[in-house]
Order: sequence, then C-alpha cells, then structure tokens
Amino acid sequence: MPLKALALMAPPIRRLWHDRMALISERDALAKANKELLLSLEAGSQVQQNPFFHYNCSFDALDVLKRHEQTNLVADDTHVTNFLGVKVSPRFFPGILDGKAGTIEPPPIPANWHADIAEWAAALRAVDLAEEKFRAVELGCGWGCWLNNTGVAARNRGLNVQLIGIEGDGDHVEFAKEALASNGFSSGDYRIIHGVAAPRKGTALFPVVENAGASWGSEPILNATDLQVREATASGQFQILPALSLDEITLGEPIDLLHIDIQGGEADYVDATVEDLNQCVRYIVIGTHSRQIEGRIMSTLLANGWSLEMERPAIIGIVGGTPQIAVDGVQGWKAPSTVRH
Repeated sequence: MPLKALALMAPPIRRLWHDRMALISERDALAKANKELLLSLEAGSQVQQNPFFHYNCSFDALDVLKRHEQTNLVADDTHVTNFLGVKVSPRFFPGILDGKAGTIEPPPIPANWHADIAEWAAALRAVDLAEEKFRAVELGCGWGCWLNNTGVAARNRGLNVQLIGIEGDGDHVEFAKEALASNGFSSGDYRIIHGVAAPRKGTALFPVVENAGASWGSEPILNATDLQVREATASGQFQILPALSLDEITLGEPIDLLHIDIQGGEADYVDATVEDLNQCVRYIVIGTHSRQIEGRIMSTLLANGWSLEMERPAIIGIVGGTPQIAVDGVQGWKAPSTVRH
C-alpha cells in the first residue's frame, strides 16, 4: 500500500493494517522454516533424529494408520490421492503439489506435506471410536482437510457421515466445497460456514488475501468495535464476518470429532468453551502454536476430566533467545465418559 494512502487512514485501521502485515510476515517466516525442516528430513535424517517420530500416545498410532490405508486405490489424473482415498486438487497448494496430479501417496510415516503421524492418528482415532454415525466439526477448516480425511475414513468403515466446517477465507470456503464434492459427499452430507469460530456470537474482521492457495495462516480480529468495522469496510482489506459459538456451529448436536486449528487462539477458545466441550464433544484434536498454549490446554482439559491420548509438542527453534515455531504441535483428547450421546 502506498505510504500516502496509509497515512490517510484513521489510527484504528492503520493498526489493523500493521497487524495484518505482521501476521503475513510471521506466516512466511514459519512456512520457510517448516519447508527447510521437511527438506532436511527427506534428505535422509535417521529415524531416531526425526522429530515426527517423537510423540507420546496411549494407543498404537502406526496401527491406526495402517488399518485405515486403502489398498485398491486408482489414481486420478487431476488430483493427488492419499492413502485413505481422499482426492486433493494440486490447485489448492501451488508450489507444494505442483506436478503431483495422478499420484497415490503412501501413509504419512512419519509425515507428508500436510501433517505427521500424531495428527493423522489422533484424527483417525476419533473415527475408530464412533458408532453408526460420524459427525465432525473443523474450526478453521481451510480446504476441509480433516473433514475430507476423517469423513472418507468413516465412510470406508460404513458409517453415516455429517461434516461441518467454518472458515474465514471466502476462497477457502469454495475449496472446501469443491474438495467435499470431489470426494463423493453430497450437499446433504456437509455444511461449510463462511465465518469465524469464537467463544460467543459477535462480529469478526478477517484479512483479505490475494492468493488463497498460498495463504493458510490468516488470523481474525474478534470483538471488533463499530468504528473498526466501518473503517475495515472502507479499506477493503478485511471481510466482515459472523463470529459463531460452538453451539451455533453444531446446532446443539453431539460431535465425534472437533478439530481446532485457529492460529494461536486455541487455548483461549478451550478455556472459554470448556463447558460446551464437556457437554457435546467426544474427541478433540488440536493444532497448537506454542509450548505455552500446550500447557494451558492441558491444565484446562485435565481439570475437566479429559484424557490425553496423543501429544507431539510444537517443534521450535531458538532465535535471539526467543522460541520460534517451525511446526505446530498436536494434542488428541478423549472426552470424559459423561459426555452425552
């Protein structure tokens, strides 16, 4: 943005603009660090040195992945097909999946381009625990990654499926709908909400990005004031979206899997919604964005009787005495036996 235009902005919208640019800069730095780490692993690091094998788990994670692997898959010329049979359009991830259409991926042991053993196994654990019907909710669903993967795995088990996602980026909403249709889900099987997950109903500002396929870490601004909303609307740099509570997203029905990946807001979200989680959620998989966040989530859920079944801490580096995230952490939590069915 030209400096003259920035100078003409009112202070609140200038702050929003600077916040947005800081988030973009941080996202790009983390993406670079993650890419370098994955390249080093692919270059031949030994298993004992590979951080993606260093998870703590109360079930056999590798067995879960192997049991869900489909052996009769047929490649699709326009998609990458993973070990579950899920089709992913390379268009969603330019620079990562370019040239890989028509390929079939093996199980992610210890990791693939998207996630590692810990997150895959924890999500599929929720599928294994479901009976008759599998109902999943993904907060910050992007292209519907965990809706598609767990939905297909549940369908492979013969379960009825209902999938709900909420996403702030309008292009990602369309990606999710496209991916679900490509994977054989009808419009009655899923609901994708263009909005933001929040502890309570309200209004959120969500950054507008130029290349949705290369931008997956946008963070909303919750509880925007009327003045911020007006100035954000005038700037064209933010979308004005509904912020919805968990009860509004789920329509009050119990769910088998809640996947949370909301760019650093996960501990605040768990703290604020723990009573709702206790009432209607059977399994939670959380992508964590700092060691501090991981500890806060543990304190909250353990105090409420939840069982930690999977944990792989965030992978960090140290820059100038400060921890810097290279790869998000993962936690998988099983609900207390009192959760309603």
